Amino acid sequence: MSTKPLNAARLATGLPLIAALGLLGGCADMVVMNPTGDIAMQQRNLILFATGVMLLIIVPVIALTVWFAWKYRRGNPDKVYDPSFDHSTTLELVIWSCPLLIIIALSAVTWTSTHLLDPFRPIERIAPGRPVTPDMKTLDVQVVALDWKWLFIYPEQGIATVNELALPVDVPVRFSITSTSQFNTFYAPTLAGMIYAMPGMDSKLHAVLNKPGESSGYSGNYTGRGYADMRFKLRGMPQADFDAWVAGIKGRGGASLETASYLALEKPSEKSPVMYFANVMPGLFDRAVNMCVDPRKTCMAETMRRDMERAGGHPHNREIGSGTAPGRGSMPHHGEKPVPALEKEPDEKGSGPNVTKPAQPGTPGGRKPGDQRNRDMSANDLPPMPAAPRAGLG
Repeated sequence: MSTKPLNAARLATGLPLIAALGLLGGCADMVVMNPTGDIAMQQRNLILFATGVMLLIIVPVIALTVWFAWKYRRGNPDKVYDPSFDHSTTLELVIWSCPLLIIIALSAVTWTSTHLLDPFRPIERIAPGRPVTPDMKTLDVQVVALDWKWLFIYPEQGIATVNELALPVDVPVRFSITSTSQFNTFYAPTLAGMIYAMPGMDSKLHAVLNKPGESSGYSGNYTGRGYADMRFKLRGMPQADFDAWVAGIKGRGGASLETASYLALEKPSEKSPVMYFANVMPGLFDRAVNMCVDPRKTCMAETMRRDMERAGGHPHNREIGSGTAPGRGSMPHHGEKPVPALEKEPDEKGSGPNVTKPAQPGTPGGRKPGDQRNRDMSANDLPPMPAAPRAGLG
C-alpha cells in the first residue's frame, strides 16, 4: 500500500498550522504589550480595556450566530418557525442598550485617558503608587529627526548622540522634538506613544522608564529611501550607570557638535552608525527649530518678529491678532469682546457693494430691458477698473 496519498493529506492538513505559527512568530516580541515605562503601560492597559469591552459584544454575536445556524438548520425537527413574528421589545432593548453602554464606557475612559496621557502634560507619577515629588529632577532631552537618523542632545550634560538614546530609570524625562526637513514620528513603543516631529515646530513628550534594558525606536512616517533603517537604540539604566555613560562620552575627547559638524550631519545618509559628541554648541536645538543653524539663513523667530513690527504689532505680544494692521478685519484690543456684524450700527458695517445681489438694469454691470443672457456675475459684468497711471519717461 502506497503512503504517498496519506503523506499528502497530512501535509495539506499541517500547512495551515505551519503558516499560523509562522505569522505568530512575528508577534513573539510584542513590545507594545510589554512596556518598560509607565506611560506605555497605561496606554497598553487602555488597549486591553477597549479590546475587552468590545469583545463583550463580539463574542456573544459570534456564539449566537453559530447557535442560530445550528438550531434552525433544515434537519432539526425541533426548530420553531413563526412567520408572523416582527417585533420584540425585550430583544430591542437588549440589542440597543448593550452597544450603547459599551460606547458610553469607551467614551468616558477615552476622554479621561486623552487628558491624563497628553504628551505635553508633565507626568504626575513614575509608577503606580509612586507620585512625582518636588525634589525629583526632570531630565531634558532634545530630539532632532534628520535624514535618516536621530540626533539626541542632552543640554544639561552637554553631550549628544546619534541613533542611541540612554535614559536613567525612574527619572521623569521631558522631550523636545523637531525635524529638519520632513515629517517624522518619534516612537519608542516601550516608552510612550508616537509623537510627530515637524520642521519648524517644537513638540513635547513627557515619559519615564521603569526597567533597565534595551529596546528600539523608529519613525512611523515614511520619509524616503533610508526610512527603513531610521532606527535608534533605547537603553534604560540605573542612575549610576547613566552618570558613568555620560562621563564616558565626555572622557573620550570626541568630536564637538558645532555648526559645521551639524550641517555635515544634517545631510541625508543611510544606515548611520551610533555616534557620540562630547560637546554641543549652546542653543543648537533652538536654531534647529528656527531652521537657521546655517548662519546664512535668517531664523524663523526673527522673520516673524520683523513681520509683526512691520504690521504694527509688538514683538513681545503673543496675543491672537497681534501684528494685524488696524482697520477692517483687525482683532479687538485686549479685554474687548468682538461685536457681531448684525449687532453693529449701520455706519460700522461699511459701504461696500453687495456682490450677491443682481445688478439692476441700466446700472454698471446691469442688463438692458429684454436682455435674456444669464446673469452669471462674470468679470465682464463688473464695473471696469480704473486705468493705472503710467509712469513718465525721462
